[in-house]
Amino acid sequence: MVKKQKDQTTEQVILAAAKKVFVQKGMAGARMQDIADEAGINKALLHYYFRNKEKLFEVIFLEAAEKLFPKINAIFEADRPLFEKIENFCDEYISIVMDNPYLPLFVLNEINQDPEYFLKKVWAGKAKPNPVKFLEQMEKEVKKGTIKKINPMHLLMNLLSMTIFPFIAKPMFQKNLGMGEAQFRIAMEERKKEIPRFIIDSIKK
Repeated sequence: MVKKQKDQTTEQVILAAAKKVFVQKGMAGARMQDIADEAGINKALLHYYFRNKEKLFEVIFLEAAEKLFPKINAIFEADRPLFEKIENFCDEYISIVMDNPYLPLFVLNEINQDPEYFLKKVWAGKAKPNPVKFLEQMEKEVKKGTIKKINPMHLLMNLLSMTIFPFIAKPMFQKNLGMGEAQFRIAMEERKKEIPRFIIDSIKK
């Protein structure tokens, strides 16, 4: 018997439905039945396209990574002022994670389980983030005296941690601060400006 060809339209409907369910319930809380219901198909057809939710999530993650990494590299390598790059980095990173809020926890879990395999899978055939030019630019600004003496690696770590941590700690913020989903998104939009302002004010002379 000839195996039925998988339909790309159905696959895209499934991916869109899965993304919506993952946003609402997270990786752990999502069920294949939830995704099938959201896509308007039966569970058997869903399993025909994706054998489990982990495989489905992996596809969604890699799609998001393919959007994020080229944008981040473009910022790192652009011939633009350092402060402008810091602003653009925060804007792009937060925008992508707001659309895919489950990604930070997924990455942490996967890296803790098998970092070598996970990173090999993520970088396979893709241009991984390369901050070398960005780090060199910071060193030049330090030598020129336009910014305070700071280890460029720490500045990059500050950028990453300040943009990513709120999404990881989202349940804690929502519970302890009484933030709803809309309030959280407003706060993240504000952080696109607050983070670069905070970092730039801390390093400029």
